[in-house]
Amino acid sequence: MTETLIRLTTPRCRIDRLVADDAADLWAITDASVTSQVHFLPEPFTKDEAAALIARSRGDDVFHAVRDAAGLAGVIGVHRRGAGEYEVGYWFAARARGQGLAREAVGATVREIAAARRGATVVAECRPGNARSEALLRAVGFVPTGTAGRRPGRALFVWRAAPGERIDVC
Repeated sequence: MTETLIRLTTPRCRIDRLVADDAADLWAITDASVTSQVHFLPEPFTKDEAAALIARSRGDDVFHAVRDAAGLAGVIGVHRRGAGEYEVGYWFAARARGQGLAREAVGATVREIAAARRGATVVAECRPGNARSEALLRAVGFVPTGTAGRRPGRALFVWRAAPGERIDVC
């Protein structure tokens, strides 16, 4: 399966592919607090760059909209890195931070990937010192591997299913 598209509804949000009509909203939530952390986003991030990111979102690299009652609240990227390995990355609007929405959306996305792709490894990369992002990753079940990520200055985390979600063989 090469398509990494997720479609979910949680108690407070909907998660689905970003579409061309989202470009202005994507631009609006992608400020310097985001572009300073996400290495592939230019600063300043323009509406044209938002449209281009949405246009290239397909196949193994899909950017998903996280929508709450107020509109576009964040983005979750799901990227196939190789046979059976998927990377999750995210950013959220300043207005949506600190409310647990990212934990809810990222957690649901990771669980969906694991359920739909049994045996897959789900990873994330985090800049050391980004305490809020690391706390989010740990809260949804990621653990640090102690190794560097693929991107400069990033640490690699791997998702571990909660004991009730694992299938152990005796």
